Amino acid sequence: MAEIAGDLWVFAYGSLIWHPGFDYEEKRLAALEGYRRSFCMTSVHYRGTPERPGLVLALDAEAGACCEGVAYRVDAARAAEVLAYLRERELVSYAYLEAFLTVSLAEGGAVEAVTYVTNRDHSQYRGDLDLPAQAEIIAHAVGPRGPNAEYLFNTLSGLDALGIEDRELTDLAGLVRARRQDGPRP
Repeated sequence: MAEIAGDLWVFAYGSLIWHPGFDYEEKRLAALEGYRRSFCMTSVHYRGTPERPGLVLALDAEAGACCEGVAYRVDAARAAEVLAYLRERELVSYAYLEAFLTVSLAEGGAVEAVTYVTNRDHSQYRGDLDLPAQAEIIAHAVGPRGPNAEYLFNTLSGLDALGIEDRELTDLAGLVRARRQDGPRP
């Protein structure tokens, strides 16, 4: 895995937007070309269990796609500490791959940022699920970090606060809300 010399940039597209878990010097709107934000990764550690997996977001490679999010700049003095934190948080089952990718900053320019992309060869990859199937899982899964639906709603709120529209997540949230009205499933 790569090590950092100088400031560390981190690209956030999901829970890192609303719960980064680390201090940063700067936060800027950014975009990553060639990837889309997708509920394509089962969660057995945080938002589900091995018996009843939840779903979490991952960056899934797709030609022509663009994922809007946030780039955090971490001071060089704390870069190694933050990178270690991110590796512990994001690489818990190696369903994600750590990647240093070029992200475009909204105000202009580009930076190399660490981010975590889906590992399509991992058993937790579920890129085959349509929105109704995703909604059924998210509506009823609960893990050590809480309800799976809370993860979706917090991410959508975080994106809204930044002025980022994600139509797919908005549609998914509506489907999840409708399913949650039915109550928990066994």
